[in-house]
Amino acid sequence: MLNKSFVAFMMTAALLLSACEKDVETYPVSGEQCGPEDPVKTLDAADCNILPAGV
Repeated sequence: MLNKSFVAFMMTAALLLSACEKDVETYPVSGEQCGPEDPVKTLDAADCNILPAGV
């Protein structure tokens, strides 16, 4: 069973790590410039389906 303080810490960390991006012209982790040929622009919501284990 997870400790309540650990869960609170993880939720706080997730909140801080998902803070708004101030510079939308670069990727948040790598800092590389966004461009019109980026492969992520062709992604669709259907590409992000995650199936549960055992399916």
